[in-house]
Amino acid sequence: MKHLLMCWIGLAGLSHAAGLEFEKKLLEIHAPADSPNVTADFKFTNTSDKPVSILKYDAACSCMAVQISGGKLRYGPGESGTVRANFEMGNFSGTVDKAVVLWLEGDPEDKPSQQLTVRVHIPVLVELTPKTLQWDVDGDAKAQTIKIKMNYKTPIHVTSVSGSSEAFTYELKTIAKGKEYELVISPTGTKQPGLGVFRIETDCDLARHKIQQAFAVVRRPLPADAGSTAKP
Repeated sequence: MKHLLMCWIGLAGLSHAAGLEFEKKLLEIHAPADSPNVTADFKFTNTSDKPVSILKYDAACSCMAVQISGGKLRYGPGESGTVRANFEMGNFSGTVDKAVVLWLEGDPEDKPSQQLTVRVHIPVLVELTPKTLQWDVDGDAKAQTIKIKMNYKTPIHVTSVSGSSEAFTYELKTIAKGKEYELVISPTGTKQPGLGVFRIETDCDLARHKIQQAFAVVRRPLPADAGSTAKP
């Protein structure tokens, strides 16, 4: 029991030594459909009795820029600051998680002690279900369908569809004009692996939602799960 207590005290000391305590390490943002970017502010305080230095910080995606309280990287006991993450939404849609990591003084190069997450909920105005169609090599080349649904206050029309590969044929069907469409895709054969990229253009008045991409893949079958054949 004494040994366990000493271990706990040691771990508690290490946790306290980290110094920076964040109000929240996960921030969720519901972005407007027409917003090109969003900002998340992670507020922190040095709760230790010693100065704490941020050696470096980084974002896991080039779509996000990170700033720290005007460039201040050293905080005395009780001092507070903010990590600001600016996320450029580009063509992202749906729920997107992006991470920011910080190395404090004493952190190993490969183990930053602080990880923050920006979770952005981006409206899906042009919804593709699914975005990728798959066929197995030497499998049935039957047609499959991508459903296109518009989720906007005004109608959105598909104005054109183009494919990148002659290995696939496609047909656009209008189910409800300005609201619902179907893209029917078939491989011309399944003897060889192949990839097709389909560019779907619409008349959406928000530029970043105007063009969507869908994919068609002929792939080799995935190996069977070895665990499924293992004997108990």
